Amino acid sequence: MDLGGTDGPGGRATSGESPTVIGGSPLLDKPAPGFTLRSLDGTEVSLADYRGRPVIVNFWASWCGPCKEEFPLFAAARERHSDEGLEILGIVHDDSAEAAGAFAREMSAAWPMLLDPDDSAWKAYLGLGVPMSFYIDREGVIRAVSFGPPPSRSLELQIAKIL
Repeated sequence: MDLGGTDGPGGRATSGESPTVIGGSPLLDKPAPGFTLRSLDGTEVSLADYRGRPVIVNFWASWCGPCKEEFPLFAAARERHSDEGLEILGIVHDDSAEAAGAFAREMSAAWPMLLDPDDSAWKAYLGLGVPMSFYIDREGVIRAVSFGPPPSRSLELQIAKIL
């Protein structure tokens, strides 16, 4: 999914530097839709369990090329901000549990990977494509939204909004 970057008119890149769009969701500055989903390891995980912590809700799939770029950035950011309680909740979209599990292991992703078999979370978050990320502050409010893998400097700017 290539929605352009953030430099030109309408949020589109003029330099071709980044395939990321920041913003663009009616959910921005609204309470994050709640969900309870089963993780790849069978544990039930609820967004409410993370209230009081900054959270990135990331929709992804194993077949998504940009997700391969994004996972190492998220892993590094999660480690950098572990003392501040940052967590990532990966929601698998339009993919099998087997393929998603293999991808997560290959990418050394240590955060919860959640299955959304009936697309309830996808619909609640007005899913457009993967990767798509929602940056939720400690009070449960969405403070930033990104479509596409974030450049590292952009990722830090989005995380700063929720710390």
